[in-house]
Amino acid sequence: MSTQSKRIVRAYLLLFVLLAALSFLSLAVGSVRVSAADILVALGGKEGTDMTRHILFDIRLPRMLAALILGGALSVSGFLLQTFFSNPIAGPFVLGISSGAKLAVSIFMILFLGQGLIMNSWVMIGAAFLGAMASMGFVLAVSKKLPQMSMLVVSGIMIGYICSAATDFIVTFADDSNIVNLHNWSMGSFSGISIDGVKICLLVTAAAFFCSMLLSKAMGAYQLGEVYARNMGVNIKRFRIELILLSSILSATVTAFAGPVSFVGIAVPHMIKQLFKTAKPIVVIPGCFLGGAVFCLFSDLLARTLFSPTELSISSVTAVFGAPVVIAMMIKRVKR
Repeated sequence: MSTQSKRIVRAYLLLFVLLAALSFLSLAVGSVRVSAADILVALGGKEGTDMTRHILFDIRLPRMLAALILGGALSVSGFLLQTFFSNPIAGPFVLGISSGAKLAVSIFMILFLGQGLIMNSWVMIGAAFLGAMASMGFVLAVSKKLPQMSMLVVSGIMIGYICSAATDFIVTFADDSNIVNLHNWSMGSFSGISIDGVKICLLVTAAAFFCSMLLSKAMGAYQLGEVYARNMGVNIKRFRIELILLSSILSATVTAFAGPVSFVGIAVPHMIKQLFKTAKPIVVIPGCFLGGAVFCLFSDLLARTLFSPTELSISSVTAVFGAPVVIAMMIKRVKR
């Protein structure tokens, strides 16, 4: 086995160990501590106390699985966008894609709740996808006019501000009950997601992840240049459309269920590439999913335990750890 292969295996083992440890801590730690024995008894299908089973199966297990699945989805979405724009600081939050999804879900939520209706999971994903695609369309239109990628990022940030302002405008004229529901969701959190919602997240994310892996060879060629990819038989136009659709579906799913989550899609792919010492998509895509899951599990654990019983928004924690990574990455690129 080559040195690079050993490094990749060690990196995967590290991610799996961190994922297992954080998953256990997410189930055990909280306002009510649950012992390892009680967790094993409950998960093993044996009888446990009603309180323990309620805490584990109705509250902590769905939240842990949501953080794991959606964190991985957001990280893979960021990697796809970075590949598409050939820019390491491209991501669904920075480019305004998450904000566009947030605006669309806000509009649908106000309309549905105003009519006394309840939005199901598929409607939320569909609304978020429409908003993400609208923002992505604007970003693509700007990218054709601006040759510099730095200006593209600035444009994405401006889109985010516009969408956030529009969301605030909508909230201003909403009913009080609608404002409460919208405010809790817009802060960003993995809490309140049911096990049925987790199943839908898993279904959509697994399908998008599988399709992303199928594109790994084309992505590897695209990383070496558009001309090289075309000579290798890659249909560039179709390939770009597929990247846009997959990244939008992944980020829309995250926004629909957890609200806007910042910096995961930018910071994690960079950390994974540094950990594996390679940018090969067939290696990095699964690593990004595991890394995003670890990052969000850790951030969610801090968000709900650091100032318990007060809970922080997930974006507040991910920004604290993700922003320094992005800053360090930009400094490194400037020096290089």
